[in-house]
Amino acid sequence: MIEWIEMMVRWLHVVAGIAWIGSSFYFIFLDASLRRGENDEEGIAGESWQVHGGGFYRMRKYLVAPAEMPAELHWFKYEAYTTWLSGFFLLGLIYYLNAGAYLVAPSVMDLTPMAAVAISVGSLVVGWLVYDSLCKSPVGNNDALLAVVGFALLVAAAWGYTQVFSGRGAYVHVGVLVGTLMAANVFFVIIPNQKIVVADLIAGRAPEPDLGRRAKQRSLHNNYLTLPVVFVMISGHYPMTFASQWNWALLAGIFIVGGLVRHFFNLKHAGRGRHYWLWIAAGLIMAMVIAISMQRPKPARTAGVPTLSRVSEIIQRRCAVCHSAQPSFAGIESAPLGLVLETPGDILRAKDRIHAQAIATSAMPPGNATAMTAEERAALAAWYRAEVSED
Repeated sequence: MIEWIEMMVRWLHVVAGIAWIGSSFYFIFLDASLRRGENDEEGIAGESWQVHGGGFYRMRKYLVAPAEMPAELHWFKYEAYTTWLSGFFLLGLIYYLNAGAYLVAPSVMDLTPMAAVAISVGSLVVGWLVYDSLCKSPVGNNDALLAVVGFALLVAAAWGYTQVFSGRGAYVHVGVLVGTLMAANVFFVIIPNQKIVVADLIAGRAPEPDLGRRAKQRSLHNNYLTLPVVFVMISGHYPMTFASQWNWALLAGIFIVGGLVRHFFNLKHAGRGRHYWLWIAAGLIMAMVIAISMQRPKPARTAGVPTLSRVSEIIQRRCAVCHSAQPSFAGIESAPLGLVLETPGDILRAKDRIHAQAIATSAMPPGNATAMTAEERAALAAWYRAEVSED
């Protein structure tokens, strides 16, 4: 039953995220595509003609707000709230309830599950307070300086998480932290500022232009953070991203790549040329990220080639507690990803997956919860090399 709940919440999270990202991308594009016309009435920032689904649309934006409230006004907020709430529920369902398997890594920091959860929640609160204070400080008046300082703080947070949690847990927490900042931007800044503007219009007062400027600044932050967050969402399936001593630096590179790609499209939509050098820069940085991810300590050598019986013994002790028809590891109800490793035949069929997870990256067991030794990994590596050479 718990897996059905997890799947449905994950589905909701993805659907809500698509809606939120889609509206974010669209409105940033809309702002960038606005053009002033010769006959625009006073107070109009610009308009954009668009075609979609066989219909033509004329989109207009006011410098601050219209002279009076329209009869019907559409708000874009529940996509953000639903994405964050479903994401935090998933965090609790997977990482908090199974902290010993997915969050705590004794080799990194020997935490109790309760302490790990407390650090997790506390870091999200502190992260928002620091970011919000930074935006409201004099630094927030300089967008370029704010971007540099904000990026440095994100890298510091990524490094900090890798000193506390498992690689997988650290990565997901960077994603949760950024997602929390984005959703909090909507809840605490963007929507409240918009509500003040609406209240001013209803009362016949002239809205304060700075309210819109601050809301737009936070919206732009959300736009540039979107692609890195999506990367973090899928990175858990690829241990070469998080199971590295340089995982925090790899994530820093990914944030830069995502920002460069978004900047290209923002400039393009604004009619400021197609700056293809941004793609070249993103490609070079991505190549560096991949190269760094491949720099791993060579596995220890072992005398001779272990027998399949010896390998099966290691797998049974260190892996089959989760990867079996009836897992015995607390909190695991069924074999992750449906991978069962109970028989020599199961192990032979899954040798490439075992190599990727337990030998090449040491991502499994998660947080080395079953204490697989370096000698055992060396034995698995020697067996795998022999199997591949025979193939």
